[in-house]
Amino acid sequence: MNSFHYAFKVKDIASTIEFYSNILNCSLGRQTETWVDFNFFGHQLSAHVSKNLPELDYCGLVDGVKVPIPHFGCILQKEKFDFVKQQLEKHNINFIVKPQVRYENMKGEQQTMFVLDYSNNPIEFKSFKNDSEIF
Repeated sequence: MNSFHYAFKVKDIASTIEFYSNILNCSLGRQTETWVDFNFFGHQLSAHVSKNLPELDYCGLVDGVKVPIPHFGCILQKEKFDFVKQQLEKHNINFIVKPQVRYENMKGEQQTMFVLDYSNNPIEFKSFKNDSEIF
C-alpha cells in the first residue's frame, strides 16, 4: 500500500510529542514551533497547533459500538497491535473503546481499540485476522 498523509489539530507540540513519540514510539520528523511530523507506522502525520480543536461526536455505530466520527488510525499486524495496546496500558491511557474483537467468526474479523491523544483526537488501531478482508 501507499503511505498516506494526514494533517490534524493539536493543542501544543510538547504533549503531542509525548503521546506520539514517547508512548506510541512514532519517530519524529521535521518540526517547528507550530507543527510536527511523525512516522505513524509508515504514514506521515502532521500535527498543527490550533486554538480551535474539534468536538467529539459519537455518531458512528459499528457492530453495536458507538465510535467517534471523525477519527483516524492504523491497521497493524497482530504483534504491533499487541505492542501498541501494551504501550497504551503502560502509560495509563484510557480506552474510549476497549480492546475487543469485532465481527468474530465473520468476514472482516478484527481486533480494535480507540483512544484519545492529549488533544482529544480519537485514534483507532485495528488488526485483521485475515488481511485479505480489510476492504
